[in-house]
Amino acid sequence: MFLLYFVLWVVFNGNFTLEIAIFGVIIAAAIFAFTCKFMDYSIDKEKQLIKNIFSILRYIIVLVIEIVKANFAVIHLILTEEEEVEPLLVSFKADLSGPGYRSALANAITLTPGTITVLLEDNVYTVHCLDETLAEGINKSVFVDMLTKMEK
Repeated sequence: MFLLYFVLWVVFNGNFTLEIAIFGVIIAAAIFAFTCKFMDYSIDKEKQLIKNIFSILRYIIVLVIEIVKANFAVIHLILTEEEEVEPLLVSFKADLSGPGYRSALANAITLTPGTITVLLEDNVYTVHCLDETLAEGINKSVFVDMLTKMEK
């Protein structure tokens, strides 16, 4: 977070000089200290984020790939006249304890075309699926596996 604050300081200034860098370090440190004190943030969370940065990037890449695949599945459902679309609600439980990880899973499901997270209570997700084919394996999806590994 400190590095992000410093980079934002430099970007907002528009150029990079020694004076801007020194003031940037001081201001970034002050904002980081404020964040740690009043926003329930800690250096341990910073270390956890740095440790998971490659997993987070991999998660984003997999999310984009799954969105594209789901787009083609929904296009196939729409253009195929032989199959009738049968929407349904599916409930499943995912063992994610952190609220950030739970909301990341709910958002990934909602971002994927054909599925919408309707309700999230504790670890139980209720998902509206456009068709039964989109609901298959939703409780053992790649998102659940990746987020569970990141959480540990």
